[in-house]
Amino acid sequence: MITSVLVANRGEIACRVFRTCRELGIRTVAVYSDADANALHARVADTAVRLPGAAPSDTYLRGDLIVKAARAAGADAVHPGYGFLSENPGFARAVLDAGLTWIGPAPEAIEAMASKTRAKELMGIEPLREVTEADLPVLVKAAAGGGGRGMRVVRRLADLDAELGAARAEAHSAFGDGEVFVEPYLEDGRHVEVQILADTHGTVWALGTRDCSLQRRHQKVIEEAPAPGLTRELTDSLHEMAVRAARAVGYVGAGTVEFLVAGDTAHFLEMNTRLQVEHPVTEAVYGVDLVALQIRVAEGHALESEPPRARGHAVEARLYAEDPARGWAPQTGTLHRLAVPEGVRLDTGFTDGDEIGVHYDPMLAKVVAHAATRGEAIRRLAGALAGAAVHGPPTNRDLLVRSLRHKEFTAARMDTGFYDRHLTELAELAPDPHAPLAAALADAGTRSRFGGFRNVPSQPQTKRYEMAGEEIEVRYRHTRAGLEADGVRVVHADARLVVLEADGVRRNFEVTRYGDEIHVNTTRLTALPRFPAPTAQHAPGSLLAPMPGTVVRVADGLTEGTSVESGQPLLWLEAMKMEHKITAPATGTLTALHAMPGQQVTVGALLAVVQPTP
Repeated sequence: MITSVLVANRGEIACRVFRTCRELGIRTVAVYSDADANALHARVADTAVRLPGAAPSDTYLRGDLIVKAARAAGADAVHPGYGFLSENPGFARAVLDAGLTWIGPAPEAIEAMASKTRAKELMGIEPLREVTEADLPVLVKAAAGGGGRGMRVVRRLADLDAELGAARAEAHSAFGDGEVFVEPYLEDGRHVEVQILADTHGTVWALGTRDCSLQRRHQKVIEEAPAPGLTRELTDSLHEMAVRAARAVGYVGAGTVEFLVAGDTAHFLEMNTRLQVEHPVTEAVYGVDLVALQIRVAEGHALESEPPRARGHAVEARLYAEDPARGWAPQTGTLHRLAVPEGVRLDTGFTDGDEIGVHYDPMLAKVVAHAATRGEAIRRLAGALAGAAVHGPPTNRDLLVRSLRHKEFTAARMDTGFYDRHLTELAELAPDPHAPLAAALADAGTRSRFGGFRNVPSQPQTKRYEMAGEEIEVRYRHTRAGLEADGVRVVHADARLVVLEADGVRRNFEVTRYGDEIHVNTTRLTALPRFPAPTAQHAPGSLLAPMPGTVVRVADGLTEGTSVESGQPLLWLEAMKMEHKITAPATGTLTALHAMPGQQVTVGALLAVVQPTP
């Protein structure tokens, strides 16, 4: 019987596993890097062990340190979570060799399926050995791991070598394995997967389908169960293939078999030999706890002969600290508050006041809604996200709400190219035009309690804010009747609530302030000083770091004086385990190159200067 579980992971998934362990009366052990010393998963575990010596981005790849931590903390089992070493057969063997219970499939099963190239061979599928023009577009994909890391779509043969190199580097950084392969890329396919669960007694469950077609950078954003619009025949075929794949390798535990569906045809993609990020939608529909079942299976218990019946529909959205309008650039800073309305499930590895750093994936939380029908689940999730308090760096929250309400999604006509077609419209910032005035009146409402009215008429009071990249100035007056502003009637104003009436319509504005950062309902503002300080001036063509990160490489042969073309890749930044390409803003000459491989940079750091051709 398992009595103590170490989770060889961090963040949201570690907290998720700990929650089930507490319900089962199992003691919990966390491991953490120096960057995660104050992370939520390290705080909520019964015991936490520091992983020393390695860089923060590599710490959770040190299987030797994790096994040592498990033995030191008295754990008798290890749960791998997802990502990092979760699909590493060598780590699974090390856990078993240490006399610990491995809450996952046998190393041999991981070995057979964790490499996507070997998995395809097992399923009778050959990867592309040589790519020609006729094969384009193709997808370069990491053989190990997942989460969109080490993946590149190639549309021009001339770009293939560079993208292979970039994919290898990213895969090695994320998974410690730089093997990649190439497969055909279908522009309009749907990403559909089957959740499986198998025990040591020969029973294999197929727990329905999930649609994960809405993806950015080949990483899932919105997932749902069951996958809508599939025929009964296609669903049965997907279940049969998933079970066949599991039986082919003697699979035990929870896993996912992924397919690309085009029309009524399904193409096998891979088998993930671990729990998936999107597992909560399956839990909601089938009324099960997959982590609890993983533990039962690891203890040798048998599953029922048939899985429970599916009920209703569930949709999950991944909330990221990122800016979709700027190439999904990850964001850092303090997460002041994260709260969602009742009636939805929130899985997160953060709590109010935590710092979002640069070393790991920028996912803040998963929000899940379950209802009797797909339409009701979508509406409930969109409403919960729209009403959530997400105070801190920019996030993809507005994009999620618009995506859920988009006619293609509500009609279940989405595919993996959804964001390629609709990103511009969905990521467009639409801040509330009354938000700056509400922020100013909240501040003025606080001050007016101590007096602000003058018997002598005076000039309006002014406040300046940055909102959605623009500077906004608002004006208001203190009068005998209270606060006044042009174009609206001020019904109420205090430090937390402002009520405005315009054209006969009354609206409430909740205002929360964290220093100069102000949140008015869902709009984020920055208070600006009355007299702006001089700003640093950069020469035309300056390339500034769009995010904090590490310069991982510079384009071959790039030196000062080199001629470059507009859009040409110049260097690559790694932030949160993903590579971000920095390209030339114009055709011209590279007149300065300040970035060097291995260099840590902050937002706005000068990387290079390209003098445009006249």
